[in-house]
Amino acid sequence: MRIMTLQLGASARRLSIGRIFQLGLVFALAAWPEVSIAQKLVDPNSVSPEYREAAEKRRAEQVKLLECSKKADAAKVPRRDRATYVNECLEK
Repeated sequence: MRIMTLQLGASARRLSIGRIFQLGLVFALAAWPEVSIAQKLVDPNSVSPEYREAAEKRRAEQVKLLECSKKADAAKVPRRDRATYVNECLEK
């Protein structure tokens, strides 16, 4: 009976250490801004010719969105009002 208790305790420790490691990894990646938030700008030259026009349009949208986000940062818009501010900026 004692042997089973020790084995269960060891496996529980291994399981908890693994979970702690996984949670730490998730938090580290979430804290890294480039990984969690940023999208890469589309490079129209890196896509095949039949998709180049769509890639150019997407890049223009991304650049405009980035500019509006920078304006929101400069205007110190609160997070709750940021989406409205950016949408209004995009419509202009």
